[in-house]
Amino acid sequence: MSSTAVSTPSRLRVPGWVAPTGIALLFVVAYLIFQGTGTLPHNSEAPQFAAVTELREWIDDHRNENPVFLYFLNYIRIFVEMVFGFFQTTLYALGWPGLIGVMGALAWLAGGWRVALGAVAGFCAFGVFGLWQASVDTLALVASAVLLSLAIGIPLGVWAGLSPRVRRLITPVLDVMQIMPHFAYLAPLALFFHIGAPAGVIATMIYSIPPAIRITALAIERVSPTAVEASASLGATGTQTMLKVRLPLARSTMALAVNQTIMMALSMVVIANLISAPGLGSDIIRGLSRAQVGIMLPAGLAIVVMAVVLDRMMVSVAKRDPRNKIGRTSLVVAAVLAGAGLVAAQLLPREWPENLTINLVSEINDVVLWAETSWFGVTSSIKDTFSNLVLNPLESLFTSAPWWLVAAAVLIVAWRISGVRPALTALACLLAIALLGTWEHSMRTLTTVAVAVVITLVIGLLLGVAAARSDTYSAIQRPLLDAAQTMPSFVYLLPALALFGTTRFTAIFASIIFAVPPVVRLVEDGIRTVPATVVEAAASAGSTSGQLLWKVQLPMARRAILLAANQGIVMTLAMVVVGALVGAGALGYDVVLGFSQRTDFGMGFVAGVAMVLLGVMLDRITQGADRRPSPTKGKQK
Repeated sequence: MSSTAVSTPSRLRVPGWVAPTGIALLFVVAYLIFQGTGTLPHNSEAPQFAAVTELREWIDDHRNENPVFLYFLNYIRIFVEMVFGFFQTTLYALGWPGLIGVMGALAWLAGGWRVALGAVAGFCAFGVFGLWQASVDTLALVASAVLLSLAIGIPLGVWAGLSPRVRRLITPVLDVMQIMPHFAYLAPLALFFHIGAPAGVIATMIYSIPPAIRITALAIERVSPTAVEASASLGATGTQTMLKVRLPLARSTMALAVNQTIMMALSMVVIANLISAPGLGSDIIRGLSRAQVGIMLPAGLAIVVMAVVLDRMMVSVAKRDPRNKIGRTSLVVAAVLAGAGLVAAQLLPREWPENLTINLVSEINDVVLWAETSWFGVTSSIKDTFSNLVLNPLESLFTSAPWWLVAAAVLIVAWRISGVRPALTALACLLAIALLGTWEHSMRTLTTVAVAVVITLVIGLLLGVAAARSDTYSAIQRPLLDAAQTMPSFVYLLPALALFGTTRFTAIFASIIFAVPPVVRLVEDGIRTVPATVVEAAASAGSTSGQLLWKVQLPMARRAILLAANQGIVMTLAMVVVGALVGAGALGYDVVLGFSQRTDFGMGFVAGVAMVLLGVMLDRITQGADRRPSPTKGKQK
């Protein structure tokens, strides 16, 4: 008896690109049909703007009668003022020789003679540029803000790293603190805490504390579960495991958190001067008002030098093996440096001598004028080409599309990338922007942010990978990153303005310079922390350098890369308001106008809220992607 084999037709499989392509074509057809309808134009006299302005006036009139001010806000202001006063008084009491000697001694203990030499040379540069007093005030402001930020941020970061629930609770708060434009919360801070050093310290804290919490949480979360389980199996308590296992293993990444807090604080001191915070910011604001780079650049370089010195000291401390104690010779040298400086402070004037200063204002202004006259034609061509091919078409697309079509597109994209909950959150943010009456300006801002973020992530990923794979390149690149991140935005905005004119391109250029450094650092750190055993195993299996990067290092550094994307987004948004000063317009201009004009405070504050909602929407899309299961998970051959 014979049997006939019956073949069953295999199930027809639809390629994965068919559905996304079909949805995209559907949106294109809908856009062509409904283009120009439902665009929600901007109204600067909307009733919600007037209501916020009236609320501010009421608070201002009842400041001295409200118990919230009398028994809560005033005590916060007094405490912060005491912390700042302590640092300022201590630094001035040391005198310029004593401060240089003490910083040299601390740098010697931290990293040896090279770091000490850099610290001494850096602090001498403050006096040579004629900026000694302003530099000491800036150092006191930064020290106060960083100390308070780390005192709050590190414990919260550790808690968030241990508890996903806590991380979910504090993430929206961190988003608001980091995404809210500087100008948007300077006005309320001046209203609640008056102007001066306390308000400046608090403003700096608001801007610098989120990276401390986020990166600390990432460091604690990435500690090997095997090491934690081994500690618990040996009978260690939770506190012992934290002190002996988690914190030591997270030390390098937590050092990055401290560095980022210092960098963010230094980048904020200029804007804090707008509410009368003391320091180097006054010279930069004065140079901006007079359009003179020669006044601004020395103060900006002083901030960069301060950042580099503090960064080198912190990195040296983080790299040193905690089991290796400081040698007796190092202690003696440090004592000699500090002692010599303190003795000299008693014999020499405490203020830096005038005859040891140099003035380069006119020379710097001449160089800027030469660059403006020599290169404007080339840069103008670059700006016009980029605007015509990229910016203008994208802005036209966002502003002419119906609001409901944009909302539907955001919902589907977020759903596809991150899942249901992030998609609903992104949609809620977009609908809130529409209800606030800021839709048109939000779409213009979204254009600038989207272009800047894409360029930032591409550059940051390339430079971060290159730095992670080459110690030499990383060492060369680090000072440039320090300079780009800590150079106050107002300093490099003015040369960019001279070269590119007052346009959105100038704002995008400034945003990229400001946002690339943390992206590079996080990508580099994520790749470097991939376990060496995994890398060695892949290499021994015959993986090429490219395969090792794409198949091992980048996938295992996914969380750090997504955090880098998040930081790129929020830092680009933070630059939107500053970019409004050089032609970015839209929400940034509304915020600046609201800060400078009392009658437009409501519009400026609502624009700041809209910017926060825009940032949260973008943040949820990128961060939600990390919680999505891998498309290959669970598949078997």
